[in-house]
Amino acid sequence: MTEPKGTMSPPVHVTPSYNPNAVPAPGCDVCAALDKQRLEAREREDCASAAIAGVEIMNHPHTGRRWSS
Repeated sequence: MTEPKGTMSPPVHVTPSYNPNAVPAPGCDVCAALDKQRLEAREREDCASAAIAGVEIMNHPHTGRRWSS
């Protein structure tokens, strides 16, 4: 049987599943519409819908900007 160390393991750092401030791609109508939806959701304090719109902006296919802020 092994002896317990008596200390805790270091904390686990988990990266966020989305960037709440994902920047829409300039000139993209889809990103602009999603950004509008996100803003409207934030104004009505609908955090779930705002997060979903943010994830969709982040995942909308534009090369090189997945985690821009």
